Amino acid sequence: MPHADALAQTAAPLTAVLFGLSGCLVDFGARTRLQTTTRPGPEQVRTTPGALDTLRHLQQLGIPCAWLEQLPCASSSHLAAALPDWIKPTPAAPAPWPAPDACWQALMTLKVSRLEGCVLVSGEPQLLQSGLNAGLWTIGLASCGSLCGLTPSEWQALSQQERELKRGKATLQLFGLGVHSVIDHLGDLNTCLADIELRRLKGEKP
Repeated sequence: MPHADALAQTAAPLTAVLFGLSGCLVDFGARTRLQTTTRPGPEQVRTTPGALDTLRHLQQLGIPCAWLEQLPCASSSHLAAALPDWIKPTPAAPAPWPAPDACWQALMTLKVSRLEGCVLVSGEPQLLQSGLNAGLWTIGLASCGSLCGLTPSEWQALSQQERELKRGKATLQLFGLGVHSVIDHLGDLNTCLADIELRRLKGEKP
């Protein structure tokens, strides 16, 4: 049996990585979805833990990325202001989530010619279902998505036990949806992507 390090060196590289915007790259807790105003507050426009490091790492690897969102354009623009210019939004799809159109539209925008090796990362169940319907690998975010639904300050105000309870409940819901992996937030993503590369090498498909 080959050693894990040897497998990692020959793992099949990823084709593209798609991200949800709210509750994934920015807006910890996806609270903008609950607002009546189109202008997100200060906590919403902050990037989530690990988001910028993750994007920097993927850019260095040459893996194309895009983000998807169904909020009004004004809200999306405010949220995306904290992100690097090179990661682009996906044009509006003809059908809303959980139809697969948005994911396919994103890959076409990136000029990706195949589904193999494409990954969607999100904390939004409907978008994850869209990724599953599109035939992508999917990674759910337990703590920073809409299933926990707390701002960073609200999350930090919880006790460790309360956080574990909410995180565990969200994890079960995401796996119940059928996602391939669940992590806490984007700070854990690089290890998870490497695991997907190994799973692909072993012949597993989404």
